[in-house]
Amino acid sequence: MKLLKSITLLVLFAVTVLFSAPNFPELNNSRVVDNAGLFNTYQRIDLEKRLAAHETNTSNQVVVVTLNSLEGYDIADYGYQLGRYWGIGQKDKNNGVLLIVAPNERKVRIEVGYGLEGALPDATANSIIQYEILPFFKTGNYYDGVNSGIKSIFEAIKGEYKPASSDNKDLPMGLLLFPILFIVLMFIGTISNAKNSKERIIPAIVSGGIAGIVSWMMFFILGLSVFIAIAVFLLTLFSSNSRGNGSDYYSSGSNFSGFDGGSFGGFSGGGGSFGGGGASGSW
Repeated sequence: MKLLKSITLLVLFAVTVLFSAPNFPELNNSRVVDNAGLFNTYQRIDLEKRLAAHETNTSNQVVVVTLNSLEGYDIADYGYQLGRYWGIGQKDKNNGVLLIVAPNERKVRIEVGYGLEGALPDATANSIIQYEILPFFKTGNYYDGVNSGIKSIFEAIKGEYKPASSDNKDLPMGLLLFPILFIVLMFIGTISNAKNSKERIIPAIVSGGIAGIVSWMMFFILGLSVFIAIAVFLLTLFSSNSRGNGSDYYSSGSNFSGFDGGSFGGFSGGGGSFGGGGASGSW
């Protein structure tokens, strides 16, 4: 009786999973699956050639897919399931990437296979979406947005991608110098007005530096990283002052958990797998 119940529950679970799975499009031997009809023939062929050449040179499989609908699913959930369904990437390397565009929901995602998460971490994928893809999508230029996204994905995999927001030339020099001068003045003022200043300043500098570096690695936004570094520096400094010295700070258990990437025909997935790495965006 117990065995019968177990089998029945297993069958019900399997049926539920089967009917709740998205209705995935077919790969159809192509690296560009344009179900939403965003590209003309020449654009699709151009994208296909570039993706095929990249696979020939690196063995990485990058696929572009446009969808009429996400069928009510979150694009992140849809993305990794689609990558597994198609088996994009080599089985022994899991080196697949999906660039998914859902124009009706105004969503885009870069889904990254297990094997490329180190070369294309979530922060880099997010930067590519925000700075290389979305500016084109916002004007309805899907081909140039996808073209720019593919180029940046290739560069990231080779370790050559530099986020657009990291270009310091775009920022006024005064904006860059002001936080630095502010920190220097705070440092000098504390040194001149307090006893045991070295013991209090060192933890604050270390804390601010770590927070700034972590935020830069996450967001690649210089102004935000500097602001976070200054905020943590000041909070740590005043916290240290209230305790009396730096050793009390380290014994308090404080942490930074709040500051939380071929051939033209006959294409098919190589059996690669995905675990949800990547980033999403909307416009």
